[in-house]
Amino acid sequence: MVTFGKKLKERSIQEWQGYYINYKLMKKKVKQYSRQLEGGNLERRHVLKDFSRMLDNQIEKIALFMLEQQGLLSSRLQRLRESHDALQEQPDISLVTNLKEEYRAVGQDLLKLLFFVEMNAIGIRKILKKFDKRLGYRFTNYYVKTRANHPYSELQQVFRHVGLGAVVGAVSRNLHELQNNQGSYLSIYDQPVLPLQDPVVDSIRAAVDRLTRSTNFLHFMAQHALIMQEELPSPQDEEGEEEDGRYHFMSLLLNLVNTFLYMVNTYIIVPTADDYSMSLGAAATVCGVVIGAMAVAQLFSSVYFSAWSNRSYFKPLIFSSIVLFIGNLLYALAFDLNSIAVLLIGRLFCGLGSARAVNRRYISDCVPLKIRMQASAGFVSASALGMACGPALAGLLQVRFKIYKVTFNQDTLPGWVMAIAWLMYLVWLAISFREPALHPEEIPKTSEESNNSVHDVNLEKGIKQPLLITAEEIEEQGEDECDGSEEAAEDSRAPANSIVAAYRLLTPSVKVQLLIYFMLKYAMEILLSESSVITTYYFGWSTSSVAIFLFCLGLTVLPVNLVVGSYISNMFEDRQILLVSEIMVCVGILLSFHVVVPYTVPQYVFSGLIMFVSAEVLEGVNLSLLSRVMSSRLSRGTYNGGLLSTEAGTIARVIADATITVAGYLGRDMLLNVTLLPSLVICVLSIVATCFTYNSMY
Repeated sequence: MVTFGKKLKERSIQEWQGYYINYKLMKKKVKQYSRQLEGGNLERRHVLKDFSRMLDNQIEKIALFMLEQQGLLSSRLQRLRESHDALQEQPDISLVTNLKEEYRAVGQDLLKLLFFVEMNAIGIRKILKKFDKRLGYRFTNYYVKTRANHPYSELQQVFRHVGLGAVVGAVSRNLHELQNNQGSYLSIYDQPVLPLQDPVVDSIRAAVDRLTRSTNFLHFMAQHALIMQEELPSPQDEEGEEEDGRYHFMSLLLNLVNTFLYMVNTYIIVPTADDYSMSLGAAATVCGVVIGAMAVAQLFSSVYFSAWSNRSYFKPLIFSSIVLFIGNLLYALAFDLNSIAVLLIGRLFCGLGSARAVNRRYISDCVPLKIRMQASAGFVSASALGMACGPALAGLLQVRFKIYKVTFNQDTLPGWVMAIAWLMYLVWLAISFREPALHPEEIPKTSEESNNSVHDVNLEKGIKQPLLITAEEIEEQGEDECDGSEEAAEDSRAPANSIVAAYRLLTPSVKVQLLIYFMLKYAMEILLSESSVITTYYFGWSTSSVAIFLFCLGLTVLPVNLVVGSYISNMFEDRQILLVSEIMVCVGILLSFHVVVPYTVPQYVFSGLIMFVSAEVLEGVNLSLLSRVMSSRLSRGTYNGGLLSTEAGTIARVIADATITVAGYLGRDMLLNVTLLPSLVICVLSIVATCFTYNSMY
């Protein structure tokens, strides 16, 4: 991996070289402190005082230069304001055009300043992290807390870009007035806020979004997709990013529809799986195997679809649609064939058609950076809506009739409806999808060309995270050793070439977060998959009642993420939300146990709601953290972070569904407690693991 010191040297604006953080000097100081402390030649108090003073001086240098540049920009804006006022009295089209260009020039210089702030803020964060790592202190928390709100500290200037907001607002507002309000008597403040179609303003907004520490709903939702970042863009990247013919709105929409339909397909059978199993002569608890068969196949399909998406997007989507059409057809015909084997094969085919890896890769590779966050949030929203709509649709299919010898009832109609849906989608896909052109580096090379291209790795770009908590280059293990070796740096940036290699890149804290993800998926699958069996046994619920219950649970996904992403994440630290959510999932599991006779509807609904909502909060925060701390080498290639998390969640679902079927042999009266017990054990283990890795994770 290219070290931050080298990146800072390569990307810094030449004329401002002397005003950047002296990262190289401070790194040497940290090494010196480490050696002196080991030799007993220095007291810790002296180290803290000396390093604090040095960092204060560096931040002061940066902040004063920022203020100087802000002053120059403000002076230019003031002169442009005078010209703008003069044009109000004597409008001249040519002068208006010139004035726009001058404002855009100020915007370009503002972008340079924002990038300067960004690089320095990253340098401060990284040197603090290095200090903690090498000397074993928790100095970062102390330093930020004591400087963040102190009246004499310049830290706010760097991390909150104080004052730059006024310059950003002035450039945006004046360009908006010149472009959209010629001849209007209304102020722009009297009108609805409309997006200004200007590339400079778009770039400024993107830069400001990266600089802010606050979390918003869209950003929070987008991180669920685990489409991870790799490198920071330079100002030139921001200015010159071209569409290059790869992005196509209809193709993106088709990817999102694929995501939605697949989630509908997954959950549409949940309310009726037990009834379908019994109609074919099996036990009601075989529904666990029926539901889980799709997840078993998905373990394999995720890998080959991820590999296939390196070469094409259209062909795997076509294959996915055909396989899902066949799978649902077999699922529907199993009733008349009276074959549980055909039923399971149909569900296996549905799992083999899971193209979520393709959907992710399309967003990562082909969607422009400026709308990638919205596309990622769309991916997550489509999944959530599909999860809610699946059971709801099953509840509406409460009819029974025959055409010739083919039976249509509540058990088979989900298969018929989804088969028709995938057939219609296949036609739409064939007509409207546009295969993106491969980048030159994606075209297969000869062995000789491949050997010559070792130093030409072209990384994908991902969602840009908030500045203080981003994880660009989070893996710094070899940074000190590879300072002088370009070849070692290039090799360390290569993507993982196998699941085993990808697993080796996981730090202990990432493994804990994958354990948390496994736990919440296991608990949610137990709750959802056995809901029809449990509610029928204890409460005598009909299929419609089960569908309504699951639909209501699914509807909580987006509101919960809205509250967490817009409010809770800004009020509390992620680690606090993570731990509290785990505890609440544990509480929900404990309340679900059948220890009081009779087992009541309020107890089941209330405990299920606590468990599901807490798991949703936990999933959001956990994936948000995971997307920021996973190695950048796992942000590309076949064996990427998204695939690892998908596999962890899928394995959890497979084990949960198998548990339901195995527990069914003990009788339905024992099913609830037997299946909840592993959930409780795994949940407690994840809480303990989180507490033990608290310091290493944060």
